[in-house]
Amino acid sequence: MSATATTAAGTAHTPVTRVAAYAAPAPGDPLERTTVPRRPVGPHDVLIDIMYAGICHSDIHQVRDGWGEGIYPMVPGHEIAGVVAQVGTEVTRFAVGDRVGVGCMVDSCRVCEHCRSGREQYCTQGMTGTYNALGRDGEPTYGGYSTHLVVDENYTVRIPDGLALDEAAPLLCAGITLYSPLRHWQAGPGKKVAVVGLGGLGHMGVKMAHALGAEVTVLSQTLRKEADGRRLGATHFHATSDESTFEKLAGTFDLILSTVSAPLALDAYLGLLKVDGALVNVGAPEEPVSLNLFSLIGGRRTLAGSMIGGIAETQEMLDFCAEHRLGAEIELIDAARINEAYARVMASDVRYRFVIDASTI
Repeated sequence: MSATATTAAGTAHTPVTRVAAYAAPAPGDPLERTTVPRRPVGPHDVLIDIMYAGICHSDIHQVRDGWGEGIYPMVPGHEIAGVVAQVGTEVTRFAVGDRVGVGCMVDSCRVCEHCRSGREQYCTQGMTGTYNALGRDGEPTYGGYSTHLVVDENYTVRIPDGLALDEAAPLLCAGITLYSPLRHWQAGPGKKVAVVGLGGLGHMGVKMAHALGAEVTVLSQTLRKEADGRRLGATHFHATSDESTFEKLAGTFDLILSTVSAPLALDAYLGLLKVDGALVNVGAPEEPVSLNLFSLIGGRRTLAGSMIGGIAETQEMLDFCAEHRLGAEIELIDAARINEAYARVMASDVRYRFVIDASTI
């Protein structure tokens, strides 16, 4: 039986035991409305009344077993924005009514060198994913395509008042996925940054790199989105379907961020880097890629990957976005349109992130 949560006003209600959600029953199945369990609110937990949940390409990969065997039924969603409805007895970071978010992880070991240094995403024992994972209690995690979530306060972030909740939701994955490598590779004034792909990830990369002071170029298959790219902060826009692009831009960039989920011709893109430049992959194709190592050796170039950020860096990112008014570009949908939205994502027919109105779940 579904139960209600404590309201923002603090009125007591029956603890949540099962909540409404949208889940994929089996690999590749359409998502359908169901209910899933939520644990009781523990001493360090917060109960979140979910307002909005972004649809990430990662959700589609995982419900289709694209990245390996999944746990079903699977409730996707790791771009979660909402309001605290109840707090545990020992919670110190949040109060009822606070605007909060949850990203791609809800736990980690907390004792390894990475967890202690604020890089929980690289936890030696493996972070606990917000969905399609087993929690430390051995129970499956269920994500944000639902009405409520119970999560430890230490894996919850505050959404500043300067960000609308619906536009903030995609920042919990798309935003931090781009912010972390931009910071790590020191994008800023005097640096030339290229973003490969202007989609849910890429459009945030353009906004953030521009706000950091870098000179930004978009590398897209065609020029169809050029006006959008320039509006979002790109100074240059080039079509990768034009072979001359790789000749004209050879040796140009300090940093290239690849956001696409299809294999790239890595040697061609590495040729666009300056000496000591880095090509960083944040998109995750399901297929293997190939590489000629001379593409790295010849320019002391780096081929790298980057995940999300840790909890502290995610909070830093949200504060940065609020300061610069960098919400995601979204299309708000009812939950009944989730499967339609998945099809449109696969057809690159969204500008630039679908966000589910959780009140329709």
